Amino acid sequence: MWHTKAVSEVEVNFRTNVQTGLDEKEVEERHKHFGENKLADTKKESIFIKFLKQFNDFMIIILIIASIISAVVSKLDGSGDYIDSAIIIGIVILNAVMGVVQEAKAEKSLEALKTMTAPTAKVKRNGKIINIKSEEVVPGDIIILEAGNYVPADARLIKSSNLKVEESSLTGETVPVLKDEKVILGEKVPIGDMVNMLFSSCIVVNGHGEALVTETGMNTKVGKIAGMILKDEAPETPIQKKLAEVGKTLGIACLAICVAIFVIGIFKKIPPVEMFMTSVGLAVAAIPEGLPAIVTIVLSIGVTKMAKKNSIIRKLPAVETLGGARVICSDKTGTLTQNKMQVVKMYTLGGTENLLLEYGSMCTDSHIEENGGKKEAIRRTNRSSNSKCSNC
Repeated sequence: MWHTKAVSEVEVNFRTNVQTGLDEKEVEERHKHFGENKLADTKKESIFIKFLKQFNDFMIIILIIASIISAVVSKLDGSGDYIDSAIIIGIVILNAVMGVVQEAKAEKSLEALKTMTAPTAKVKRNGKIINIKSEEVVPGDIIILEAGNYVPADARLIKSSNLKVEESSLTGETVPVLKDEKVILGEKVPIGDMVNMLFSSCIVVNGHGEALVTETGMNTKVGKIAGMILKDEAPETPIQKKLAEVGKTLGIACLAICVAIFVIGIFKKIPPVEMFMTSVGLAVAAIPEGLPAIVTIVLSIGVTKMAKKNSIIRKLPAVETLGGARVICSDKTGTLTQNKMQVVKMYTLGGTENLLLEYGSMCTDSHIEENGGKKEAIRRTNRSSNSKCSNC
């Protein structure tokens, strides 16, 4: 709604001053009311809970029960034959360990992606321009943005000079948007056309400007997307559904046959213990205890191959679903990429790589630095900080 109002109206609404910004007392009160400017995260489960969840399968449960009963009966009749029980339990535990290890690897990779956003923001408070952590930004703050800065929160533009913002992470549009604070838009305007607004996680690629923060944290546009992801539970994949059906069918069939064999044996006056052992043996033999382990191993191989191609899969069963996709439709390349070009390899004809880097740096606002014997192009983002250049 802030794109429909003039800057003066937004200023009054947030009880701030575009010239001096907020004072420390007001900032403290808003921190208490709105909280930190960061996206919420799901509550992390312990390794033990993740391990237990690997046993949440009908077939696995039947295998465990069958192995326990087999071990108890072997103990009672004095045979001491625990080999079958040990093998079954070993396979089940191996299956659970592999699942937990794969999830842990994927989560580490996902955590690394969160470090890509800028950790600081430049704001105007008490008439002074200061650098603060992006988490400390509150609604009503006046933020200062220059080329190379990430937008720390959703904001209404106040001033701008040839300000262009790349919003592909939010809208999918790879072409930077030229912003204009003087424009007042109507109610039903797509996000990509809100030229008087700035959005969290987007990056300034040209010019500079000032903006009044309107939403922070989970109230931002990207925060609402994150909220939907956190709330929605992933549906079962086709392979999970099939395995569940097979497990239930085999389990019910085995139990029915075992009961029938046991009853027949009793009618034929065969000792109950002997018939019970026979029934348990049939159950263990009928259930394919190697199936869960084989499925996990095959899926793990698929995950490993995809990881080598920079495709991160968190849950093993998701590999089968993605592997079944023949066509992936996307309206914008920015939807699937970060829209950041990076030099992977350089080729020269009779020249040197150093000369090529020098020519490249002359076409950008970057300079070359040597770090540990390796030359890197460093982009100047503002007066106080530098960052590695990914666009040169």
